[in-house]
Amino acid sequence: MAERAARPAAPVSIRPGRIEDADAIHGALLGIGDAVGERHKITSTVDDIRHFGFGPHPAFETLIAEIDSEFAGMCLYFPIFSSWMGRPGVYVQDLFVAERFRGFRIGERLLRRLTKLSKDSGGVYLRLSVDTDNAKAKAFYERLGISHARGEQVHKILGEAFFQFADGDSPA
Repeated sequence: MAERAARPAAPVSIRPGRIEDADAIHGALLGIGDAVGERHKITSTVDDIRHFGFGPHPAFETLIAEIDSEFAGMCLYFPIFSSWMGRPGVYVQDLFVAERFRGFRIGERLLRRLTKLSKDSGGVYLRLSVDTDNAKAKAFYERLGISHARGEQVHKILGEAFFQFADGDSPA
């Protein structure tokens, strides 16, 4: 039987991410890549995080979890809108908990804080994607009541095909 992690001695604090967190945020993204065996697909840099997360028109926001001022985890998200519901929501792009702090319910705390923030600004739903082979993440989300949307499938276009499409050309 696996041992449960001891409760952290200090309380978990959750705060909005700041530009000085860019290194930790990017490190968390690399940690996610390592966990799913796809670090080689991560092309973002710390400068990308600074520019697109904390520039004049932020593309995302973050919540940072800390224990005793030490980075314990993060949630990277952005607002979304459902035209069918006519209401806003929130999309979780990345959720990460540092290995030494796993078992302290930090991921759940981050998601609960995010849903509260979204609810307080009129949000009524949360969306996220899970790597197909990440059984632990799937079980975690299901345990929290965040279930797989069986009637939907994600489609995407990226890289050169994206640029060709944007320029009016047919993808290769």
